[in-house]
Amino acid sequence: MTKAIAPRARKVRVLATLGPASNSAEMVANLFQAGADAFRINMSHGDQASKVEVVQAIRALEKRFGRPSTILADLQGPKLRVGRFAEGRVVLETGKTFVLDRDATPGDETRVELPHREIFEAIEPGARLLLDDGKLVLRVIEHNADHITTRIEVGGPLSNNKGLNVPDVVLPMAALTEKDRSDLAFAVDQGVDWIALSFVQRPEDLAEARKLIGGKAALLAKIEKPAAIERLEEIIEQCDGVMVARGDLGVELPPESVPPLQKRIVEVSRRMGRPVVVATQMLESMITSPSPTRAEVSDVATAIYDGADAIMLSAESAAGQWPTESVSMMNAIGVSVESDPMHGDRVHFTVTRPDPTTADALAEAAKTIASTVSAKAIICFTSSGSTARRVARERPPVPIMVLTPRQDTARRLGLLWGTHAVHTRDVESFEEMVAKSKRMALRHGIAKAGDQVILMAGVPFRTPGSTNVLHVVRIIGDELNGYTHSTDA
Repeated sequence: MTKAIAPRARKVRVLATLGPASNSAEMVANLFQAGADAFRINMSHGDQASKVEVVQAIRALEKRFGRPSTILADLQGPKLRVGRFAEGRVVLETGKTFVLDRDATPGDETRVELPHREIFEAIEPGARLLLDDGKLVLRVIEHNADHITTRIEVGGPLSNNKGLNVPDVVLPMAALTEKDRSDLAFAVDQGVDWIALSFVQRPEDLAEARKLIGGKAALLAKIEKPAAIERLEEIIEQCDGVMVARGDLGVELPPESVPPLQKRIVEVSRRMGRPVVVATQMLESMITSPSPTRAEVSDVATAIYDGADAIMLSAESAAGQWPTESVSMMNAIGVSVESDPMHGDRVHFTVTRPDPTTADALAEAAKTIASTVSAKAIICFTSSGSTARRVARERPPVPIMVLTPRQDTARRLGLLWGTHAVHTRDVESFEEMVAKSKRMALRHGIAKAGDQVILMAGVPFRTPGSTNVLHVVRIIGDELNGYTHSTDA
Protein backbone atom coordinates (compact mmCIF):
# COMPACT_ATOMS: atom_id res chain seq x y z
CA MET A 1 0.00 0.00 0.00
CA THR A 2 1.25 3.52 -0.85
CA LYS A 3 1.66 5.55 2.32
CA ALA A 4 -0.76 8.50 2.32
CA ILE A 5 0.97 11.84 2.33
CA ALA A 6 -0.10 14.42 4.91
CA PRO A 7 -1.68 17.70 3.78
CA ARG A 8 0.58 20.65 3.02
CA ALA A 9 1.39 22.97 5.92
CA ARG A 10 -0.32 25.81 4.00
CA LYS A 11 -3.64 26.37 2.29
CA VAL A 12 -2.59 28.46 -0.73
CA ARG A 13 -1.66 26.22 -3.66
CA VAL A 14 1.61 26.42 -5.64
CA LEU A 15 1.38 26.01 -9.42
CA ALA A 16 4.74 25.31 -11.08
CA THR A 17 5.36 25.66 -14.82
CA LEU A 18 7.39 22.86 -16.37
CA GLY A 19 9.96 23.43 -19.09
CA PRO A 20 13.51 22.60 -20.16
CA ALA A 21 14.80 22.93 -16.60
CA SER A 22 12.15 20.70 -15.04
CA ASN A 23 10.58 18.34 -17.57
CA SER A 24 12.26 15.15 -16.38
CA ALA A 25 10.46 12.67 -14.11
CA GLU A 26 13.11 13.23 -11.43
CA MET A 27 12.66 17.01 -11.48
CA VAL A 28 8.86 16.75 -11.44
CA ALA A 29 9.11 14.62 -8.30
CA ASN A 30 11.60 17.07 -6.77
CA LEU A 31 9.26 19.99 -7.42
CA PHE A 32 6.35 18.11 -5.88
CA GLN A 33 8.37 17.32 -2.77
CA ALA A 34 9.50 20.96 -2.60
CA GLY A 35 5.88 22.09 -2.52
CA ALA A 36 4.32 22.12 -6.00
CA ASP A 37 0.61 21.21 -5.79
CA ALA A 38 -0.11 21.48 -9.52
CA PHE A 39 1.86 21.67 -12.77
CA ARG A 40 1.41 23.95 -15.78
CA ILE A 41 2.34 22.75 -19.25
CA ASN A 42 2.83 25.71 -21.60
CA MET A 43 1.52 24.70 -25.04
CA SER A 44 3.32 27.68 -26.64
CA HIS A 45 6.66 25.88 -26.53
CA GLY A 46 7.70 22.51 -27.93
CA ASP A 47 5.68 19.96 -29.83
CA GLN A 48 2.88 17.76 -28.57
CA ALA A 49 4.90 14.55 -28.66
CA SER A 50 7.43 15.95 -26.18
CA LYS A 51 4.64 16.60 -23.66
CA VAL A 52 3.41 13.02 -23.45
CA GLU A 53 6.28 12.00 -21.18
CA VAL A 54 5.75 15.12 -19.05
CA VAL A 55 2.12 14.17 -18.45
CA GLN A 56 3.20 10.63 -17.58
CA ALA A 57 5.81 11.94 -15.13
CA ILE A 58 3.19 14.02 -13.34
CA ARG A 59 0.70 11.15 -13.17
CA ALA A 60 3.43 8.88 -11.80
CA LEU A 61 3.42 11.01 -8.66
CA GLU A 62 0.07 9.53 -7.70
CA LYS A 63 1.42 6.03 -7.25
CA ARG A 64 4.61 7.22 -5.59
CA PHE A 65 3.06 9.70 -3.13
CA GLY A 66 -0.54 8.54 -2.79
CA ARG A 67 -1.99 11.90 -3.73
CA PRO A 68 -3.91 13.12 -6.83
CA SER A 69 -1.85 15.08 -9.35
CA THR A 70 -3.07 18.22 -11.13
CA ILE A 71 -2.18 19.28 -14.67
CA LEU A 72 -3.03 22.60 -16.33
CA ALA A 73 -2.48 22.89 -20.10
CA ASP A 74 -2.05 26.55 -21.05
CA LEU A 75 -3.04 27.32 -24.67
CA GLN A 76 -0.99 29.88 -26.58
CA GLY A 77 -3.91 31.92 -27.91
CA PRO A 78 -3.85 34.35 -30.85
CA LYS A 79 -0.36 35.83 -30.84
CA LEU A 80 -0.10 39.08 -32.82
CA ARG A 81 3.22 39.76 -34.52
CA VAL A 82 4.67 42.13 -37.13
CA GLY A 83 6.42 40.76 -40.21
CA ARG A 84 10.08 40.65 -41.15
CA PHE A 85 12.59 43.37 -42.03
CA ALA A 86 14.99 43.39 -44.97
CA GLU A 87 17.94 43.82 -42.61
CA GLY A 88 16.40 41.79 -39.79
CA ARG A 89 16.28 44.81 -37.50
CA VAL A 90 15.48 48.53 -37.68
CA VAL A 91 15.42 51.47 -35.28
CA LEU A 92 12.18 53.46 -35.11
CA GLU A 93 12.71 57.14 -34.39
CA THR A 94 10.33 58.94 -32.03
CA GLY A 95 8.12 61.50 -33.77
CA LYS A 96 8.31 59.98 -37.24
CA THR A 97 5.53 58.09 -39.03
CA PHE A 98 5.49 54.34 -39.46
CA VAL A 99 3.12 52.28 -41.60
CA LEU A 100 1.81 48.77 -40.99
CA ASP A 101 0.36 47.21 -44.15
CA ARG A 102 -0.72 43.99 -45.85
CA ASP A 103 2.36 43.84 -48.11
CA ALA A 104 4.57 40.80 -47.43
CA THR A 105 7.69 42.58 -48.76
CA PRO A 106 10.34 42.79 -45.99
CA GLY A 107 10.10 46.10 -44.14
CA ASP A 108 12.39 49.01 -43.28
CA GLU A 109 12.37 52.12 -41.05
CA THR A 110 9.15 53.36 -42.67
CA ARG A 111 6.91 50.28 -42.89
CA VAL A 112 6.42 46.59 -42.14
CA GLU A 113 3.84 43.90 -42.83
CA LEU A 114 1.09 43.29 -40.29
CA PRO A 115 -0.37 39.86 -41.15
CA HIS A 116 -3.56 40.23 -39.11
CA ARG A 117 -6.60 41.33 -41.13
CA GLU A 118 -8.70 41.66 -37.96
CA ILE A 119 -6.64 44.61 -36.73
CA PHE A 120 -7.28 46.58 -39.92
CA GLU A 121 -11.01 45.99 -39.46
CA ALA A 122 -11.18 47.07 -35.83
CA ILE A 123 -8.51 49.77 -35.38
CA GLU A 124 -9.49 53.39 -34.86
CA PRO A 125 -7.59 56.71 -35.05
CA GLY A 126 -6.02 57.52 -31.69
CA ALA A 127 -5.61 53.88 -30.69
CA ARG A 128 -2.22 52.67 -29.46
CA LEU A 129 -0.17 49.83 -30.91
CA LEU A 130 2.43 48.41 -28.54
CA LEU A 131 5.44 46.55 -29.94
CA ASP A 132 7.93 44.18 -28.28
CA ASP A 133 6.14 43.85 -24.91
CA GLY A 134 5.30 47.55 -24.84
CA LYS A 135 8.84 48.84 -25.35
CA LEU A 136 7.72 50.77 -28.45
CA VAL A 137 4.49 52.77 -28.72
CA LEU A 138 2.74 53.77 -31.94
CA ARG A 139 -0.36 56.02 -32.16
CA VAL A 140 -2.77 55.49 -35.08
CA ILE A 141 -3.21 58.57 -37.31
CA GLU A 142 -5.33 57.09 -40.09
CA HIS A 143 -6.13 53.74 -41.64
CA ASN A 144 -7.91 51.88 -44.41
CA ALA A 145 -8.36 48.22 -45.35
CA ASP A 146 -4.66 47.80 -46.23
CA HIS A 147 -2.69 50.46 -44.35
CA ILE A 148 -2.41 51.75 -40.79
CA THR A 149 -0.41 54.98 -40.55
CA THR A 150 0.98 55.71 -37.11
CA ARG A 151 3.14 58.25 -35.30
CA ILE A 152 6.00 56.80 -33.25
CA GLU A 153 5.49 57.99 -29.65
CA VAL A 154 8.21 55.82 -28.12
CA GLY A 155 10.87 54.59 -30.52
CA GLY A 156 13.66 52.07 -30.32
CA PRO A 157 15.01 48.92 -31.99
CA LEU A 158 12.53 46.53 -33.59
CA SER A 159 13.40 43.14 -35.09
CA ASN A 160 11.64 40.40 -37.03
CA ASN A 161 8.32 38.97 -35.83
CA LYS A 162 8.15 40.94 -32.60
CA GLY A 163 4.89 40.82 -30.68
CA LEU A 164 2.14 43.40 -31.02
CA ASN A 165 -0.50 44.41 -28.46
CA VAL A 166 -3.66 46.38 -29.25
CA PRO A 167 -5.00 47.52 -25.86
CA ASP A 168 -7.57 50.13 -26.91
CA VAL A 169 -9.96 48.12 -29.09
CA VAL A 170 -11.73 44.76 -28.91
CA LEU A 171 -10.45 42.71 -31.82
CA PRO A 172 -12.90 40.52 -33.77
CA MET A 173 -10.66 37.47 -33.33
CA ALA A 174 -11.55 33.97 -32.21
CA ALA A 175 -9.98 33.10 -28.87
CA LEU A 176 -8.83 29.77 -30.31
CA THR A 177 -6.41 29.47 -33.23
CA GLU A 178 -5.96 26.30 -35.26
CA LYS A 179 -2.90 25.51 -33.15
CA ASP A 180 -4.99 25.98 -30.00
CA ARG A 181 -7.70 23.63 -31.23
CA SER A 182 -5.09 20.97 -31.99
CA ASP A 183 -3.38 21.51 -28.63
CA LEU A 184 -6.72 21.44 -26.79
CA ALA A 185 -7.69 18.13 -28.41
CA PHE A 186 -4.27 16.70 -27.52
CA ALA A 187 -4.51 17.92 -23.90
CA VAL A 188 -7.99 16.48 -23.44
CA ASP A 189 -6.82 13.19 -24.95
CA GLN A 190 -3.95 13.15 -22.45
CA GLY A 191 -6.43 13.59 -19.62
CA VAL A 192 -5.26 16.97 -18.29
CA ASP A 193 -7.38 18.50 -15.55
CA TRP A 194 -7.50 22.18 -16.53
CA ILE A 195 -7.39 24.01 -19.86
CA ALA A 196 -6.26 27.67 -19.68
CA LEU A 197 -7.59 29.95 -22.42
CA SER A 198 -5.33 32.91 -23.27
CA PHE A 199 -6.30 36.46 -24.26
CA VAL A 200 -9.95 36.20 -23.30
CA GLN A 201 -11.74 39.43 -24.27
CA ARG A 202 -15.43 38.60 -23.80
CA PRO A 203 -17.54 35.80 -22.24
CA GLU A 204 -18.38 34.51 -25.71
CA ASP A 205 -14.69 33.60 -26.17
CA LEU A 206 -15.13 30.74 -23.71
CA ALA A 207 -18.00 29.04 -25.56
CA GLU A 208 -15.98 27.23 -28.23
CA ALA A 209 -13.37 25.99 -25.76
CA ARG A 210 -16.10 24.75 -23.42
CA LYS A 211 -17.74 22.84 -26.29
CA LEU A 212 -14.46 21.27 -27.45
CA ILE A 213 -13.52 20.24 -23.90
CA GLY A 214 -16.84 18.43 -23.58
CA GLY A 215 -16.75 18.27 -19.79
CA LYS A 216 -13.47 16.33 -19.75
CA ALA A 217 -11.50 19.14 -18.07
CA ALA A 218 -12.14 22.38 -16.21
CA LEU A 219 -11.82 25.69 -18.07
CA LEU A 220 -9.66 28.54 -16.74
CA ALA A 221 -9.88 32.06 -18.20
CA LYS A 222 -6.68 34.12 -18.30
CA ILE A 223 -7.40 37.78 -17.64
CA GLU A 224 -4.73 39.68 -19.59
CA LYS A 225 -6.69 42.06 -21.85
CA PRO A 226 -8.22 45.40 -20.79
CA ALA A 227 -11.40 44.41 -22.64
CA ALA A 228 -11.79 41.46 -20.24
CA ILE A 229 -11.85 43.79 -17.24
CA GLU A 230 -14.90 45.57 -18.65
CA ARG A 231 -16.88 42.30 -18.63
CA LEU A 232 -15.11 40.60 -15.75
CA GLU A 233 -18.11 39.17 -13.90
CA GLU A 234 -19.65 37.81 -17.10
CA ILE A 235 -16.38 36.06 -17.98
CA ILE A 236 -15.95 34.60 -14.50
CA GLU A 237 -19.53 33.33 -14.60
CA GLN A 238 -18.71 31.31 -17.73
CA CYS A 239 -15.51 29.62 -16.53
CA ASP A 240 -14.38 27.25 -13.78
CA GLY A 241 -11.34 29.24 -12.69
CA VAL A 242 -9.45 32.48 -13.33
CA MET A 243 -5.83 33.51 -13.77
CA VAL A 244 -4.54 37.03 -13.15
CA ALA A 245 -2.04 36.96 -16.04
CA ARG A 246 -0.02 40.02 -15.14
CA GLY A 247 2.43 39.77 -18.07
CA ASP A 248 0.31 41.01 -20.97
CA LEU A 249 -2.01 42.86 -18.60
CA GLY A 250 0.99 44.92 -17.53
CA VAL A 251 1.95 45.57 -21.15
CA GLU A 252 -1.46 46.81 -22.27
CA LEU A 253 -2.16 48.83 -19.13
CA PRO A 254 0.01 51.23 -17.10
CA PRO A 255 2.02 49.17 -14.58
CA GLU A 256 0.57 51.12 -11.66
CA SER A 257 -2.96 49.98 -12.59
CA VAL A 258 -2.15 46.27 -12.32
CA PRO A 259 -2.07 45.91 -8.47
CA PRO A 260 -5.59 47.29 -7.92
CA LEU A 261 -6.86 45.22 -10.84
CA GLN A 262 -5.24 42.13 -9.33
CA LYS A 263 -7.09 42.74 -6.08
CA ARG A 264 -10.34 43.30 -7.94
CA ILE A 265 -10.02 40.09 -9.98
CA VAL A 266 -9.16 38.06 -6.88
CA GLU A 267 -12.07 39.60 -4.96
CA VAL A 268 -14.65 39.01 -7.70
CA SER A 269 -13.42 35.45 -8.33
CA ARG A 270 -13.62 34.60 -4.64
CA ARG A 271 -17.06 36.16 -4.28
CA MET A 272 -18.30 34.13 -7.26
CA GLY A 273 -16.72 30.93 -5.95
CA ARG A 274 -14.12 30.39 -8.68
CA PRO A 275 -10.50 29.39 -7.91
CA VAL A 276 -8.15 32.27 -8.79
CA VAL A 277 -4.45 32.01 -9.67
CA VAL A 278 -2.04 34.97 -9.45
CA ALA A 279 0.74 34.61 -12.03
CA THR A 280 3.76 36.15 -13.77
CA GLN A 281 7.06 37.50 -12.43
CA MET A 282 6.34 36.48 -8.85
CA LEU A 283 9.94 35.40 -8.14
CA GLU A 284 11.48 36.61 -11.41
CA SER A 285 14.97 37.15 -10.03
CA MET A 286 15.17 33.45 -9.11
CA ILE A 287 15.56 32.62 -12.79
CA THR A 288 19.24 33.41 -12.26
CA SER A 289 19.57 33.87 -8.49
CA PRO A 290 19.16 31.31 -5.68
CA SER A 291 17.20 33.83 -3.61
CA PRO A 292 14.44 36.35 -4.45
CA THR A 293 14.32 40.07 -3.81
CA ARG A 294 12.44 41.34 -0.76
CA ALA A 295 9.98 43.08 -3.08
CA GLU A 296 9.19 39.77 -4.81
CA VAL A 297 8.57 38.07 -1.48
CA SER A 298 6.21 40.89 -0.52
CA ASP A 299 4.41 40.55 -3.86
CA VAL A 300 3.78 36.84 -3.27
CA ALA A 301 2.71 37.53 0.30
CA THR A 302 0.20 40.15 -0.87
CA ALA A 303 -1.50 37.60 -3.14
CA ILE A 304 -1.72 35.18 -0.22
CA TYR A 305 -3.12 37.81 2.14
CA ASP A 306 -5.71 38.66 -0.53
CA GLY A 307 -6.85 35.04 -0.44
CA ALA A 308 -5.74 33.84 -3.88
CA ASP A 309 -6.25 30.10 -4.32
CA ALA A 310 -2.91 29.59 -6.06
CA ILE A 311 0.34 31.39 -6.84
CA MET A 312 2.23 30.48 -9.99
CA LEU A 313 5.85 30.16 -11.05
CA SER A 314 6.61 30.67 -14.75
CA ALA A 315 10.16 30.81 -16.09
CA GLU A 316 11.48 30.44 -12.53
CA SER A 317 10.59 26.73 -12.53
CA ALA A 318 10.42 26.14 -16.30
CA ALA A 319 13.74 27.49 -17.55
CA GLY A 320 15.55 29.03 -14.59
CA GLN A 321 18.71 27.90 -12.88
CA TRP A 322 16.98 27.29 -9.54
CA PRO A 323 13.62 25.56 -10.18
CA THR A 324 13.47 23.49 -6.98
CA GLU A 325 14.60 26.42 -4.86
CA SER A 326 11.91 28.61 -6.44
CA VAL A 327 9.18 26.16 -5.46
CA SER A 328 10.67 25.81 -1.97
CA MET A 329 10.62 29.58 -1.60
CA MET A 330 6.96 29.78 -2.67
CA ASN A 331 6.18 27.09 -0.13
CA ALA A 332 8.11 28.88 2.62
CA ILE A 333 6.38 32.21 1.93
CA GLY A 334 2.99 30.51 2.06
CA VAL A 335 3.74 28.84 5.38
CA SER A 336 5.10 32.05 6.87
CA VAL A 337 2.21 34.28 5.77
CA GLU A 338 -0.44 31.82 6.91
CA SER A 339 1.29 31.57 10.30
CA ASP A 340 0.69 35.30 10.81
CA PRO A 341 -2.07 35.71 13.44
CA MET A 342 -3.54 38.47 11.26
CA HIS A 343 -3.72 36.29 8.14
CA GLY A 344 -7.26 35.10 8.84
CA ASP A 345 -8.55 38.64 9.32
CA ARG A 346 -6.90 39.89 6.13
CA VAL A 347 -8.18 36.98 4.05
CA HIS A 348 -11.70 37.82 5.18
CA PHE A 349 -11.47 41.43 4.00
CA THR A 350 -13.29 39.98 0.98
CA VAL A 351 -16.88 39.35 1.99
CA THR A 352 -18.23 36.14 0.44
CA ARG A 353 -21.95 36.17 1.11
CA PRO A 354 -23.61 32.75 0.75
CA ASP A 355 -26.22 32.19 -1.91
CA PRO A 356 -29.68 31.32 -0.53
CA THR A 357 -29.07 27.57 -0.75
CA THR A 358 -28.75 24.84 1.86
CA ALA A 359 -25.25 23.97 0.64
CA ASP A 360 -23.98 27.55 0.97
CA ALA A 361 -25.59 27.95 4.40
CA LEU A 362 -23.92 24.77 5.62
CA ALA A 363 -20.54 25.83 4.20
CA GLU A 364 -20.72 29.13 6.07
CA ALA A 365 -21.82 27.34 9.23
CA ALA A 366 -18.97 24.84 8.95
CA LYS A 367 -16.43 27.68 9.00
CA THR A 368 -18.00 29.17 12.14
CA ILE A 369 -18.33 25.83 13.92
CA ALA A 370 -14.70 24.95 13.14
CA SER A 371 -13.57 28.03 15.06
CA THR A 372 -16.09 27.61 17.88
CA VAL A 373 -15.32 23.98 18.74
CA SER A 374 -11.64 24.07 17.65
CA ALA A 375 -12.18 21.37 15.05
CA LYS A 376 -9.10 20.12 13.22
CA ALA A 377 -10.63 19.78 9.76
CA ILE A 378 -13.72 19.99 7.60
CA ILE A 379 -14.28 16.73 5.70
CA CYS A 380 -16.42 16.93 2.55
CA PHE A 381 -17.97 14.09 0.60
CA THR A 382 -18.49 15.22 -2.98
CA SER A 383 -18.80 13.87 -6.50
CA SER A 384 -18.51 17.03 -8.58
CA GLY A 385 -16.38 19.06 -6.15
CA SER A 386 -19.04 21.74 -5.67
CA THR A 387 -19.24 21.18 -1.90
CA ALA A 388 -15.49 21.64 -1.59
CA ARG A 389 -15.62 24.84 -3.65
CA ARG A 390 -18.35 26.25 -1.44
CA VAL A 391 -16.40 25.48 1.72
CA ALA A 392 -13.12 26.81 0.30
CA ARG A 393 -14.84 30.08 -0.66
CA GLU A 394 -15.41 30.71 3.06
CA ARG A 395 -11.64 30.38 3.75
CA PRO A 396 -12.10 28.36 6.98
CA PRO A 397 -9.29 28.28 9.57
CA VAL A 398 -8.76 24.51 9.18
CA PRO A 399 -7.79 22.17 6.31
CA ILE A 400 -10.51 20.85 4.00
CA MET A 401 -10.28 17.10 3.35
CA VAL A 402 -12.26 16.16 0.26
CA LEU A 403 -13.33 12.53 -0.21
CA THR A 404 -14.56 11.80 -3.72
CA PRO A 405 -15.23 8.67 -5.77
CA ARG A 406 -14.21 10.51 -8.96
CA GLN A 407 -10.55 10.70 -9.85
CA ASP A 408 -11.09 13.68 -12.18
CA THR A 409 -12.68 15.66 -9.36
CA ALA A 410 -9.83 14.83 -6.97
CA ARG A 411 -7.29 16.00 -9.55
CA ARG A 412 -9.03 19.28 -10.40
CA LEU A 413 -9.09 20.27 -6.73
CA GLY A 414 -5.31 20.75 -6.82
CA LEU A 415 -5.91 24.44 -7.60
CA LEU A 416 -8.46 24.99 -4.81
CA TRP A 417 -7.44 26.76 -1.61
CA GLY A 418 -7.02 24.64 1.50
CA THR A 419 -8.09 21.30 0.04
CA HIS A 420 -6.53 17.87 0.48
CA ALA A 421 -8.32 15.60 -1.99
CA VAL A 422 -8.54 11.83 -1.63
CA HIS A 423 -9.85 9.54 -4.37
CA THR A 424 -11.78 6.82 -2.56
CA ARG A 425 -14.86 4.63 -2.82
CA ASP A 426 -18.22 6.26 -2.17
CA VAL A 427 -20.22 5.59 0.99
CA GLU A 428 -23.70 4.05 1.22
CA SER A 429 -24.93 5.14 4.65
CA PHE A 430 -24.57 7.77 7.34
CA GLU A 431 -22.75 5.34 9.62
CA GLU A 432 -20.27 4.44 6.88
CA MET A 433 -19.68 8.14 6.20
CA VAL A 434 -18.80 8.79 9.83
CA ALA A 435 -16.51 5.77 10.11
CA LYS A 436 -14.73 6.52 6.85
CA SER A 437 -14.19 10.17 7.79
CA LYS A 438 -12.47 9.17 11.01
CA ARG A 439 -10.25 6.58 9.31
CA MET A 440 -9.20 8.97 6.55
CA ALA A 441 -8.49 11.81 8.98
CA LEU A 442 -6.15 9.55 10.95
CA ARG A 443 -4.55 7.91 7.92
CA HIS A 444 -3.71 11.24 6.28
CA GLY A 445 -2.51 12.88 9.48
CA ILE A 446 -5.21 15.53 9.39
CA ALA A 447 -6.37 14.74 12.94
CA LYS A 448 -5.51 12.46 15.85
CA ALA A 449 -7.33 10.66 18.64
CA GLY A 450 -9.42 13.05 20.71
CA ASP A 451 -9.77 15.66 17.92
CA GLN A 452 -13.07 16.81 16.50
CA VAL A 453 -13.78 17.09 12.77
CA ILE A 454 -16.75 18.47 10.84
CA LEU A 455 -18.43 16.34 8.17
CA MET A 456 -20.39 17.65 5.18
CA ALA A 457 -22.30 15.45 2.75
CA GLY A 458 -25.53 14.99 0.87
CA VAL A 459 -28.28 12.53 1.75
CA PRO A 460 -29.36 10.48 -0.10
CA PHE A 461 -25.79 9.51 -0.99
CA ARG A 462 -24.66 9.37 -4.65
CA THR A 463 -26.93 12.31 -5.47
CA PRO A 464 -24.92 15.26 -6.88
CA GLY A 465 -25.86 18.70 -5.56
CA SER A 466 -27.67 17.39 -2.49
CA THR A 467 -25.40 18.72 0.29
CA ASN A 468 -27.69 18.86 3.32
CA VAL A 469 -25.76 17.29 6.23
CA LEU A 470 -23.34 18.92 8.68
CA HIS A 471 -22.13 16.70 11.51
CA VAL A 472 -19.46 17.09 14.20
CA VAL A 473 -17.65 13.94 15.38
CA ARG A 474 -14.84 13.15 17.78
CA ILE A 475 -12.12 10.71 16.74
CA ILE A 476 -11.29 7.90 19.16
CA GLY A 477 -8.07 5.94 19.31
CA ASP A 478 -8.94 2.70 17.49
CA GLU A 479 -10.51 4.04 14.28
CA LEU A 480 -7.83 2.44 12.10
CA ASN A 481 -8.12 -1.02 13.67
CA GLY A 482 -8.70 -3.59 10.98
CA TYR A 483 -8.06 -1.14 8.17
CA THR A 484 -4.32 -0.56 8.18
CA HIS A 485 -3.74 -2.93 5.24
CA SER A 486 -6.65 -1.77 3.10
CA THR A 487 -5.76 -0.25 -0.27
CA ASP A 488 -8.94 1.85 -0.36
CA ALA A 489 -10.81 2.37 2.88
